[in-house]
Amino acid sequence: MKILYQSQIREADRQTLALEPISSIALMERAAKACMDWIIERYDNDRPFWLICGTGNNGGDGLALYRLLTEKKYPCRLFEYPLGQKPSKDYSQNRKRIKEKEIIKLTPEVLSSPPGEVILIDALLGTGLNRPLEGMLKKIIQTLNALPNKVISIDTPSGLFSDFNTDNSFDGIVKATHTLSFQMPKLAFLLPECGEKAGCFHLLDIEILPSYLDKVQTPYHYLTPKTAKSHFKSPKKFDHKGNNGHLLLIAGSRGKMGAAVLAAKAGLRTGVGKLSVLTPRCGIEILQTSIPEGMIEINNGIHSISGYYGLEYKVIAMGPGIGTAAETKDYLQSVLASGTTQMVIDADAINLIAAHPEWIDKLPPNTILTPHPKEFERLVGPWENDKDKLERLRHFVQKHQLICVLKGAHTGIALPDGNIWFNSSGNTGMATGGSGDVLTGIIGGLLAKDYTPEAAALLGVYTHGRAADLQRQFLSPPFMLASDIIDGLNGVWMEMENSTQK
Repeated sequence: MKILYQSQIREADRQTLALEPISSIALMERAAKACMDWIIERYDNDRPFWLICGTGNNGGDGLALYRLLTEKKYPCRLFEYPLGQKPSKDYSQNRKRIKEKEIIKLTPEVLSSPPGEVILIDALLGTGLNRPLEGMLKKIIQTLNALPNKVISIDTPSGLFSDFNTDNSFDGIVKATHTLSFQMPKLAFLLPECGEKAGCFHLLDIEILPSYLDKVQTPYHYLTPKTAKSHFKSPKKFDHKGNNGHLLLIAGSRGKMGAAVLAAKAGLRTGVGKLSVLTPRCGIEILQTSIPEGMIEINNGIHSISGYYGLEYKVIAMGPGIGTAAETKDYLQSVLASGTTQMVIDADAINLIAAHPEWIDKLPPNTILTPHPKEFERLVGPWENDKDKLERLRHFVQKHQLICVLKGAHTGIALPDGNIWFNSSGNTGMATGGSGDVLTGIIGGLLAKDYTPEAAALLGVYTHGRAADLQRQFLSPPFMLASDIIDGLNGVWMEMENSTQK
């Protein structure tokens, strides 16, 4: 799914109205109906709603939603705040459908004390804002944010720029509990700097013109279940371990063997035919006990990996728990000189490369790096804001022809062609030690199974998050462990296999 800039969203709306036999007021009704359907799915009609509307088209969505909810017998109150000198045409038309006495003038004072069960619907501004709010409107939003009530924003939280918010004032943005976004997410929802303002966002299909969406160009994309499943290869009847790939995992050091165990178990859960783990001598018994399905390549080092790489493997994943000892640095250098064509680089292997930037160009093309933000900063230097970070990310992968999986709430997968995919799966339970080691194992296993580097990165990231989502049936996210994610992997593969058989 493409993520469009604000200017492209406007153009999509314009072309939909121009080429589809639908009026703008009818498209607004379609959007309001989609919002109503979402609400009635979740709330009984004894739940009260306060609809807070500006006088633009976002407010028009709110007016239409108010009318639809009242028709369904929801107890609603309607508040209006005038924007500019003249209401939009569609707002005015929707306003005529509502009795004047039902409309309350919006001030900070009337918002000061709604009952706790009231849900506030933010339809003040929507998209298109390009400067920070000030004055009375900002005060109203600050009052709204101070309330304990749940807030549902229509299309986007009022005050939030759709793209980057570098020049915005963050105390003038609605902090939504839920955002009902039309057709596709806004880039701002996916960025750490401002994404929390959108709360949990939900994509509502209002049938924006597909022909425009197909041809419009954008570097940003949203990794949906449909896209992830398109990369999945169903097992074949006559598959055997010999044609399901062989992964070498270089992992572990004294005190960090858990990382090797987690990565190895996750790699095996991809269905890879064979998995070998190269680890220092201190970890042999741990690994042979923990992962009987794996094979051990015994390294010369006692407590850390050392010596020189002299093995022949097509696919190597390196980094979980290896540490940054001088002898491990030398070993990594020998791996990079070995001619191995496919690699996944994680954790301390990234830190070692960051300390020796001249090594970056020794990485094979399409090597997959999986840094968290601090590790990525060591590679490219500090950034000023999310916009600067994404520009550095794109420049880095294009310059070196690598794939970079920048971990986060919406992990970004940056490809050598400059496109960046933001992941849709996952939850806060993944913010735990060892989660990244699991991801390394998954991506490495898929790469060994002959997935392309791009497919291994995209499918691996989505699967990692989806496994955590499945575990929410049994576990609260704050108490989730990295090993729980591994336990959820089989459920993901079953979902994908079942979907391909239909």
